[in-house]
Amino acid sequence: MDASHPPSSANGFHGAHAALLLDSYQRLLGRPLIEPAPGADLGRALYEADFVLLSHSTEPDPRFTFANRAAQILFGYPWEAFVGLPSRLSAEPLAREERERLLRRVAEQGFIDDYAGVRVAADGRRFSIEQAVVWNLVDEAGTLQGQAACFHHWRPL
Repeated sequence: MDASHPPSSANGFHGAHAALLLDSYQRLLGRPLIEPAPGADLGRALYEADFVLLSHSTEPDPRFTFANRAAQILFGYPWEAFVGLPSRLSAEPLAREERERLLRRVAEQGFIDDYAGVRVAADGRRFSIEQAVVWNLVDEAGTLQGQAACFHHWRPL
């Protein structure tokens, strides 16, 4: 995936990554992440969804690989600054240990659907997320490609 440019019709809305997000979610949770209209462009539907959707890599210090429009607005980063940013920077320094425990739990169980925590935006605004789903991104060969998170509920602090 060439993540240097935001999803658009010119790059197929990063369709391969969208498929990885959707397939992994369906496989692990047993339900679809979205219910698009028949014939809808799934990549576009994820990018323009009304919930926050993020993913990060498998590196020792994971970096964001995807942030839909809702995530960019909430966190205050444009695509070019968001993708490639170490995902640990989305949590306050004191919350990073908690975040590491969460990621280990997801790695062991495949997903969790009850995460709540405090996150920080680019400008320092803090907000609480609730009822987040975090899941492993596993391709068809069974290789771990990263982790993703989505949530509909947040509130400013």
